[in-house]
Amino acid sequence: MAAMAHAQTPAPVSPTTSLSGLAGVRQQLQNPNTPRVFAPTMPRLSYSIYPWKTEISATIFWIGEEPTANNPTPNNKSSWDVNWEQNYGGFDNPDATKRTVNYTPASFIPKQNPFYLALPYNDLIDSSTTKSEARTRIPWFKKKFVRPGKSVVEGQWVAIRYLNRVCYAQWEDCGPFVTDDIEYVFGNARPKNANNNGAGIDVSPAVRDYLGLGMNTKVDWRFVEMNEIPDGPWRTYGTNNPFVRALAVEKSNQNNALASRLEELRKMRDEYFRQNGSGQLQNR
Repeated sequence: MAAMAHAQTPAPVSPTTSLSGLAGVRQQLQNPNTPRVFAPTMPRLSYSIYPWKTEISATIFWIGEEPTANNPTPNNKSSWDVNWEQNYGGFDNPDATKRTVNYTPASFIPKQNPFYLALPYNDLIDSSTTKSEARTRIPWFKKKFVRPGKSVVEGQWVAIRYLNRVCYAQWEDCGPFVTDDIEYVFGNARPKNANNNGAGIDVSPAVRDYLGLGMNTKVDWRFVEMNEIPDGPWRTYGTNNPFVRALAVEKSNQNNALASRLEELRKMRDEYFRQNGSGQLQNR
């Protein structure tokens, strides 16, 4: 389904400090109520195969958004997830007074990454069919293709730039308004959508607040690889977030290593007492 939402005026948060690496993510997982703030993040200067698309009108949408005259499609489901709101954990309230300094809704901890967006292309026809052009037009198709009907663009990371700030978010829905604009998303064309000042990207309240976006603000965006993504609040939440999953694996490996070491020490202790006890009996 297409995500078709109108822009909302944000109450921007101005991060001032920086936490780096997995340590910052680990701190947040251990105490999710601890506020996290981040320094403005500029794009890395290393070469990227994905160019910036500049001066693109951005609108705001959110999980659980009800249909309106300007947005006839509800956002309780996405183009790839019929239970999107449920899997996210609830209504991603865009009201700035109902959100935390960690860019999340105040009423619950999201089960998916609150830094999400929509672009106007769907690589699927239905749950069992992938569009034929996707194989040749999507740069990472071969790398991510699993089976027909399984999206290779869902979850892809995107950098969004506004003034001197850059935010990173995952592609989780299609829109605004159209779902077949491959020449814009993967080519050099401008967005073919004419609504909302020709909006070419929908962004979540978390992205809005981090960048300080207003009504129909123009942004730049481009696709990014995992190794281009710096530390930031976009790495903190979500079962669909590869950084969170990597941290969970790391923690599991550490726990397994600790358990193995404790078992090794227990066996050494038991062997010591067995031998010591045998020696005392022989001396009697």
